Formats: sequence, C-alpha cells, structure tokens
Amino acid sequence: MTLKASGAANSNVEWIKSSYSTADGPDCLEVAPIRGRILIRDSKNPAGPRLALAPTAWTAFLPYASTH
Repeated sequence: MTLKASGAANSNVEWIKSSYSTADGPDCLEVAPIRGRILIRDSKNPAGPRLALAPTAWTAFLPYASTH
C-alpha cells in the first residue's frame, strides 16, 4: 500500500488516501492525523461526517482491518 495526499474540503487538514482506494470503488476511506486524533472520512463524501479516534484506538484497529 502506498499513501497519497488527497484534496481536502478543509485545507487545514491533510487527508491521506490509500492507493488501494479507487474513485469507482465502494469502500474508500481517508485518514488525517491532527492534534492527538486520527480523523476518518468517506473519500466520496469529503464534506460528510468524520470519525475521530484516539491514536491508540486507530493502532489497535489496523491489524483487524488489514485482515478483513
């Protein structure tokens, strides 16, 4: 997986989208690290809701996500 910066609805946040995500795919997430949180959003709806996780929660989630 390679990471690439994504255009952001909020220019103060640098969103990162995985190279596994495609414009026509059903599951496209972007993440952005900010002040002690990891933000997650749907790349197809950048102005939509965001999920904010503590870095420890994100780190605990990654092994699960990589196998499913």
